[in-house]
Amino acid sequence: MDRGTIGVLPRPTKLADESYLEFVTSFRKMAIQQGFPTLAAKGEEVLAAAVEAGEVEAVEGEPIPLDEIKRVFSKIPLTPTWQRFVRSQQEMMWRGTRESFMRDADSVMARMAAAEEAHPERISYDKEFVPPVYTRCEIHCQPGGYTDDPLGGLVYHYGTKIFYEGLNDQDELHIELAAKATKPESGKVERILDVGCSIGQGTTALKDIYPDAEIHGLDVGLPLIRYAHMRAVEADKDVFFKQALAEDSGYEDGQFDMVVAYILFHEVPVKKMKEIIAELYRILRPGGTFSIYEFPSNDKGQVPASARFMIDYDSKNNCEPYSPGFIASDFKGILEETGFTVEQGPGLTNDFLQSLVATKPA
Repeated sequence: MDRGTIGVLPRPTKLADESYLEFVTSFRKMAIQQGFPTLAAKGEEVLAAAVEAGEVEAVEGEPIPLDEIKRVFSKIPLTPTWQRFVRSQQEMMWRGTRESFMRDADSVMARMAAAEEAHPERISYDKEFVPPVYTRCEIHCQPGGYTDDPLGGLVYHYGTKIFYEGLNDQDELHIELAAKATKPESGKVERILDVGCSIGQGTTALKDIYPDAEIHGLDVGLPLIRYAHMRAVEADKDVFFKQALAEDSGYEDGQFDMVVAYILFHEVPVKKMKEIIAELYRILRPGGTFSIYEFPSNDKGQVPASARFMIDYDSKNNCEPYSPGFIASDFKGILEETGFTVEQGPGLTNDFLQSLVATKPA
C-alpha cells in the first residue's frame, strides 16, 4: 500500500520494511563511517612501514602500484570483514527496497503515465532506443541498473536514501550542489543542463534557484527520467527531461549557459568520458560554465593509497567497472585538451569529491 511520504521521500509499503531498511542504513553507516576510516588508518600505517622496510617496490614521485597496496591491505585482519559488510549491506539495501515498493508497482507506473499525459512536452524519449551495453551495468548492484527495471527510478530514490546514510532524505546534497554551481561571468543564465540527472533531484533544485531559466535533465536511463518527470510534475516544477546518451545529446551548438554533472564520469569508460566532454563543450555557449562534482582522479598521484584500495574493491564488488580507469586518468588534462579552462570549484560537504569548474572560452 501507498504509505505516503516524509517530505519528498516515499515511504516503504510496510512499516516492517521501513524499520528493516533503517537497520540497513545503520549497518551501512557502521561500515562506511567507522569501518573504513579504521581500515584506512591501519592500512596506511602498515603500507608506510612496508615501504620503509623495502618490502614494497615504490618509485619516488610515483604512486605505489595498486597490486602492492592490495597485497599489504589484504594482510590486515579487518579487511575481509569490512569487504563482506560493504557487499552485504548493498545487497540488503536493494533487495529490501525493491521488494517493498514492488507491492505498489501498478500505482507508481500509473502515476508516471499520468504525468506524461498531463505534460508530454516536458519529457522526451524514443521507444525504439536501445541503451548501449556499457550503460547497462548494474551500478552499485542495483537490480536492472539504471536502464532495465521499469520501477528503477523509485527503487533508486529510496535505495540512495540508504546509500547516503540518511543525509539526502530531502535532496539536501543535490540542493547544495545546485546552489554551488558556478554562473558564467556574464551573469546570463537562460538554459541549464543537468547531465546524468538520474531521478532529477539536482534538476528540480536548479529550477528553484533559477526559476526564470529553462532547466533540462538528461540521462540514459528511461526508468529514471520517467520517475524524475513524475516527481517534477507532481511538485509543479516545469523542467524538461530527455533520454539520450551524454555523448550524443541531440542538443544544438551553444544551447546552454551552464552544465552541471554530479558523479557521472567515473561510471563511464574513459573513451566515452572523452566523447561526453567534447559533446558538452559543443552544446555550451562561449563563456558558459561546466560545474563538475566527481570522484578524485589520480592525475598527479595525490589519491591516498587507502582510497585507491577502496575504489578498486568497489569497482569489482559493487559494480563500478569504470571507476579505476577514471581514477587513473588525467581528468583535468582531458578537459583542458578539449578546450576548457579549468579551475578549482567550491568546497563541498562531501570532501571526498573533487569540485571543478570548466569554462568554455568566450
